[in-house]
Amino acid sequence: MTRPSLVIALHGTRHAAGLTVAGELRDEVARQLPGVDIHLGWVDIHDELLDTTLAGLGPAVVVPAFLTAGYHVEHDVPEAIATVGGRAVASEHIGLGVLGAVRDRLLEAGPLGDAVVLAAAGSKRVGALGEVQDAARVLAAWIDRPVRVGYLYAAHPSVEETVAGLRAEGFADLTVGTYALAPGLYADRLAALDVRAVARPVGLHPEFVTAIAQRYRSKVPALAM
Repeated sequence: MTRPSLVIALHGTRHAAGLTVAGELRDEVARQLPGVDIHLGWVDIHDELLDTTLAGLGPAVVVPAFLTAGYHVEHDVPEAIATVGGRAVASEHIGLGVLGAVRDRLLEAGPLGDAVVLAAAGSKRVGALGEVQDAARVLAAWIDRPVRVGYLYAAHPSVEETVAGLRAEGFADLTVGTYALAPGLYADRLAALDVRAVARPVGLHPEFVTAIAQRYRSKVPALAM
């Protein structure tokens, strides 16, 4: 029996480094899933979006490569799947499955300051913001330092406001953790912050690659029913 295709659902980007990471991510996942046909499925920005990608495939598992269940996970992915009438199923989004990778990126950035700003994309959905706050709480326990969230878009406080707030509390030595999966246009904004260091995004961390492969495997039986 032919195994279903895997479609890694991604936001989409015009950032050259982000596009490169997306292609390399597909290659890394392919090494964990030999023989599986793997595609990238964009939910925004690009000319070909997820519904068109799925239309050209047979049975497929869609893994939403997102850190929170925002609009794209709760609306765009299910809507695209609905257009192919049961030929595809979606797994759980990546979410906290890569928090260990976020911690590793923080530690790679050098000795931590006395507090961390967790820079996240933001959302208008309360549940998605709650997921980011959950990530900050777990991360704070792991690194034994205060971790406060600052948003890049769509929510408050902004990263700049969070930096200012921590400094007002007496935390002068700050590190920024990047709660993002790939490089993007946000990088210049984080680089402009007056902080000890800015950690890089998750990128091709093995934990991310493995999380995608595991979510694919968890949904394959659903397509065999």
